[in-house]
Amino acid sequence: MTDTLSDVLRAVRLTGAVFFRIDASAPWVAETPPSREISQHFMPGVEHVIEYHVVTAGSCWGGLLDQPAIRLEAGDVIAFPQGDAHVISSAPGMRGGPGPEEFQPSQKGIPVSVSIQGGGKDQASVICGFLGCDARPFNPLLAALPRVLHVRSRGERESVLHRLLELAVIEADAPKSGTDCVLSRLSELLFVEVVRSYVDTLPAETDGWFAGLRDPYVGRALQHLHERSAHAWSLDELAKAVGVSRSILAERFPRFVGVPPMQYLAQWRIQLAASLLRGGSSSLAEIALRVGYGSEAAFSKAFKRWVGVSPALYRKGELRPQPP
Repeated sequence: MTDTLSDVLRAVRLTGAVFFRIDASAPWVAETPPSREISQHFMPGVEHVIEYHVVTAGSCWGGLLDQPAIRLEAGDVIAFPQGDAHVISSAPGMRGGPGPEEFQPSQKGIPVSVSIQGGGKDQASVICGFLGCDARPFNPLLAALPRVLHVRSRGERESVLHRLLELAVIEADAPKSGTDCVLSRLSELLFVEVVRSYVDTLPAETDGWFAGLRDPYVGRALQHLHERSAHAWSLDELAKAVGVSRSILAERFPRFVGVPPMQYLAQWRIQLAASLLRGGSSSLAEIALRVGYGSEAAFSKAFKRWVGVSPALYRKGELRPQPP
């Protein structure tokens, strides 16, 4: 599971940054617009932004605008993987602030400190982080995550989160040379630990990509497809490598992952190709070979079918807008 998850995290270019620290006294509220409306202020060029908030002291409430608020205690983490508008506040049901001008960290340094003082005795401190990643052509991680992830500060996994939080607080309290880089890496590690905690708590009967990683057959199939994505797999050969019958794999894989194994492989190859197109100078023929296509023409045809533009145009940054 770890290898497959790491493979996806690398391919979707997960990048993090911690930009805000809120120190507040009740009554207080901080509402965040959808990430697509503010992401270009602090992560220009990033396709999708995941936001999360870590309560470092006190307690508060947080959640989506269209759902009941969740009580958050010190050490809790709440994340919004789909980039929805959300609010954190001293009491449930509050709305408002800060204004759009606060989402300009490049003008103020990192992290941006926001003080919201209502004058009450109940106080809270929150660190707010942002993670960029690719949503397209194919991000199975993002597609499998819910709108809200809430991890409470307890248990062995949460002790790891606690240590990462301590480091983030120390770095944010005393910024020095390299602070933005350190906070960025810590932001990524925090998110990965939150995802691991989410996977650990999934019920045994759950379907989906994460549950597929835990399944003895589907998990091994995913591992083989990721380890040897350029190989000319067939369903029969994959089933043999997994150690299960062709019929069982053909039934089980789509139930967890949502698509048949060969379609998943095709989508994953296109994601790998997209990463290579953006991040290097390899020729189209070289990329085609690396991701498992026999010719540049076959690769270009498949890429355009999945992405909507040719590899050459994609490399230039010409990607069709994603529908709402």
